[in-house]
Amino acid sequence: MAKRLLDDFSHRLTWDELDTDWFARLIDLAWREDLAGGGLDAVPSGIGDATTETVIQPGRGEARLIARKPMTLAGLPLVNMILERYSSGAKHAKFRTELADGAHVAAGHCIGVLLGEKSVILTAERVILNFLQRLTGVATETQRYVAALGDSPTRLLDTRKTTPGYRVLEKYAVACGGGWNHRIGLYDRIMLKDNHLAAEGADKGARLASAVKLAKRKRPDLGVEVEVDELEQIPPVLEAGADVIMLDNFGNERLSEAISLIGDKSLTEASGGITIERLPSLATLGLDFISTGATVHQAAWVDIGLDWQ
Repeated sequence: MAKRLLDDFSHRLTWDELDTDWFARLIDLAWREDLAGGGLDAVPSGIGDATTETVIQPGRGEARLIARKPMTLAGLPLVNMILERYSSGAKHAKFRTELADGAHVAAGHCIGVLLGEKSVILTAERVILNFLQRLTGVATETQRYVAALGDSPTRLLDTRKTTPGYRVLEKYAVACGGGWNHRIGLYDRIMLKDNHLAAEGADKGARLASAVKLAKRKRPDLGVEVEVDELEQIPPVLEAGADVIMLDNFGNERLSEAISLIGDKSLTEASGGITIERLPSLATLGLDFISTGATVHQAAWVDIGLDWQ
């Protein structure tokens, strides 16, 4: 089997591919948490922003979003969606920026300006920052991992280890940081992992090959990826025509052996035990992919401030 194109098994999500109605529901949930006790069994006796409604006089204002440290941006289109949800009648605000997601900014750089009713900006401030700090944190962490790979043709993939409900946003943030997206969910690839194989007693030899062949026969529309943790599992997987072989928790020496054994018969993916410190040594092995969930689940929120003018 000829080696498949990398683009068949990796992708970079763009904003145009995302469902903004889905994000509007997430923003509405955030609005309800802040203003109406969302998530609580007992509905509060009063709703709204008690502080702003009590002390802030009507009027327009201007505030800037400032990067406190160097970062790679993600989530900017959400800001005006959030402001729209928090606006009402004549009380409204807008976000203006000359930057785009994926841009690298230095500490002290102005990301954009919030203009409009002061009460709208103050009430929406925390939700705006929550989305931006989280997604920009993922993009920034991903960029660090990508930089560690250098100019290697090996592609860094994400995983399904994402925050429930926020998967496509976090995967989009990975793409903003220069990474690539693995499968989005359980629906878009056959992926035979160790537990699938163990459950069917198909982790070795002919049974393993049979499981791969069954998957390819029943779902010819989908690529088939198989996780292996031993070199002896590779020949039956190759014979069965697996599209991608995930080499789980292989050391570098065994990875080299596996890559030589697989040749151009399947795409190769290293997974498990992937650290940023290890990436430079993996970059030269000839892998097609390296997958890690760390760019999402280990990403720290970045420091973005809101400064009034």
